[in-house]
Amino acid sequence: MPKDIIMKAKQNNFNNIVDSIYNLPLEFKEELKVLLEHNISDDRRKEIAENYKAAIKEQSSGKLKFSSSIAALKKML
Repeated sequence: MPKDIIMKAKQNNFNNIVDSIYNLPLEFKEELKVLLEHNISDDRRKEIAENYKAAIKEQSSGKLKFSSSIAALKKML
């Protein structure tokens, strides 16, 4: 199946979900908001933990470089 068809299907599905949410009673919307906020926080914590582990691995392998010089930092980019 072509990518553009898959993306359109995903977009339509997303739009349907959003429309369904807009039609929920306020109490359900508030509960959904709380659930999403917790889910987003959990995902962010996982992302931070993964970045930390990757940084530790880079540091132990000698790939991580440090500098207080702006010129040196620019060169590293």
